[in-house]
Amino acid sequence: MIKGLSKAGIGQVRDEEFIRLAAEYGFGAVDIEAESLIACVGLEGAIELLGQHKMLIGSIGLNVEWRRTEDEFLEGLKGLAQSAAAAAALGCRSCCTYILPATDQSPALFMAQAVRRLRIIAEVLGAYDVKLGLEFVGPHHLRTAWKNPFIWTVNDTLALIDAIGLPNVGLLVDSYHCYTTGFTADDLRKQLRSEQIVHVHINDAYDLPVGQLLDNDRLYPGEGVIDLQGFVKSLGDIGYRGVVSQEVITPLDATESPDQLLQRSKIGFDKVFS
Repeated sequence: MIKGLSKAGIGQVRDEEFIRLAAEYGFGAVDIEAESLIACVGLEGAIELLGQHKMLIGSIGLNVEWRRTEDEFLEGLKGLAQSAAAAAALGCRSCCTYILPATDQSPALFMAQAVRRLRIIAEVLGAYDVKLGLEFVGPHHLRTAWKNPFIWTVNDTLALIDAIGLPNVGLLVDSYHCYTTGFTADDLRKQLRSEQIVHVHINDAYDLPVGQLLDNDRLYPGEGVIDLQGFVKSLGDIGYRGVVSQEVITPLDATESPDQLLQRSKIGFDKVFS
């Protein structure tokens, strides 16, 4: 597996500096927008920068708003091919989006809309050999934030993936969302196959009742109560060899420097991967 970082938990830092720092602290992948990096330093400059630091782009985000109106969806689609082409040019084969666990829309209509729109998105990405990773969101407080329940478990997300019916669609598995839905390391090992996983996020949780854990208040790996060693071991047991990327979402901006936060991240990863 490849140790990776997103900027969630690292603070405000430019892509070039982020890549340099990630390499300095022993990480092999970063989750950034390939298109933005190319816009800053050019395609050849981006390839050279990544190569110089032996760095991969683990995943890009999906910049298409598929949850709201049809006009917003169609407008977002206009730039998807360019984003996918930029990712492919830099060797990134993953694009991820999240699924909220509730909706104000009719769940049946929203599901039909989601299947249609995500299938179109996956078809565009697939033309560039890029996979679409779908992330279920587990924290209990978000399940009642809108009128109707929707998807928040591994099995429900797999059912959605089956309905989309394209081979380049799979799971983004996040340790926090697994923990808040009771999906254990043992469940991961017994129920998932490596080819079903597009990308992985790792983070930790406070020692609180699961129902009280907030989506935007997480800990760095190794600082909380999630069995992250078991989580990583199960990923290895099923043959996953992709990126495991830190994503630490917090309610307040970090006060430490990026260097301090990278050191904190390194300590956590060393503990978890030991």
